[in-house]
Amino acid sequence: MNLTDKLAVLADAAKYDASCASSGANRRDSSKTGGIGSTEGMGICHSYTPDGRCVSLLKILLTNFCVFDCAYCVNRVSSNVRRARFTTQEVVDLTLDFYKRNYIEGLFLSSGIIRNGDYTMEQLVEVARSLRQDHRFGGYIHLKTIPDAAPELLAAAGRYADRLSINIELPTEAGMSALAPEKTHAGIHGAMGELKWRIDEDKDARRAKRQAVGVRRAKAPRFAPAGQSTQMIVGADGANDRRILESSSRMYGTYRMRRVYYSAFSPIPDASKTLPLQAPPLLREHRLYQADWLLRFYGFDVDEIAPEPAAEGVPVADGTEAGMLDLDVDPKLAWALRNPTRFPVDVNRAPREMLLRVPGLGARNVERIIAARPHGALRLDDLARLRVPLKKVMPFVVVPGHHPRQRLDDPARLRSELAPQPRQASLF
Repeated sequence: MNLTDKLAVLADAAKYDASCASSGANRRDSSKTGGIGSTEGMGICHSYTPDGRCVSLLKILLTNFCVFDCAYCVNRVSSNVRRARFTTQEVVDLTLDFYKRNYIEGLFLSSGIIRNGDYTMEQLVEVARSLRQDHRFGGYIHLKTIPDAAPELLAAAGRYADRLSINIELPTEAGMSALAPEKTHAGIHGAMGELKWRIDEDKDARRAKRQAVGVRRAKAPRFAPAGQSTQMIVGADGANDRRILESSSRMYGTYRMRRVYYSAFSPIPDASKTLPLQAPPLLREHRLYQADWLLRFYGFDVDEIAPEPAAEGVPVADGTEAGMLDLDVDPKLAWALRNPTRFPVDVNRAPREMLLRVPGLGARNVERIIAARPHGALRLDDLARLRVPLKKVMPFVVVPGHHPRQRLDDPARLRSELAPQPRQASLF
């Protein structure tokens, strides 16, 4: 198989992995060292996956051969798909070539498991090492790590990659046992803990060196400066949205995860009979991302976002199935409609924490409102100048000249007014 054919197969095989953002990378500029590539600057051409995700990295698998037989994976050992495998040098050459053509800002490299975890991880690390050391590549590198690989290999990966990630795959141990029996949550969480420990140790060492030499920026090498991320498959097992968000919340708290990505399950060729016949709506994936944002930046907890009554399967007040997010309205609006007694909020007096819970007010506009309040009372015209969606905000706030009157006394009617009209959902 020639290189073009390999690229076609292995780029397509990588499209199911969504966790390829480059946020949080440290700034490298190899023009100062005579190397190639940089994480700074503009001019990157983006490619798009069939479901609309924007990708600015060369996103490929080292190989789609795999010794595991995970039911949800198109590359599982029993799958009847076309197979290919790059050499490490071919991946290095492709990355440099694409970068020189200004197509990408870096490399996202994953792989099926060949032979065993250590052998596969050695190949991934060698690609990153060659780019950094042999070619002084300064672009972004994201490596998918193998959970059961030796700690020494994880340590080597972190010296060369900006971000490392280990997919949690499924939110519950029961789902993992049923669909991926060769993997365990214990092994995955153990590897995540190993990465967190090494990231924290690196930060402590750099802090100590800065204090010792009396300079702001120490020149010690950094370990995975963009942290670690993970991904969960949504809809392949019976886990509801609450269980998914509980898993995410634990990983954010325990491992300081930079991002948890959610990928709606897509039916695959020759699918196992244990999998659902239809994919979940993409809007469910979108709502999980919105809920994730509320957990990370808006002070919400899982109980508020996805309430669960005492009896499983009993609908909550708005008719949504227990433990599931409302697909008709976003999670923040759904919470506000379930808690009308918390509103209306006085824009000119309310604390930051309560302003963040007003539907339609984002974190940036909340900071702008708080900064503007010492200079005079804000009115609706001022909110409009901030490009606040007034239709969504007005039922929940009080400003001079405006009071929502009785609208909050009828949450069902308010919900029907604010819910978007049925149409083809757009995630972006």
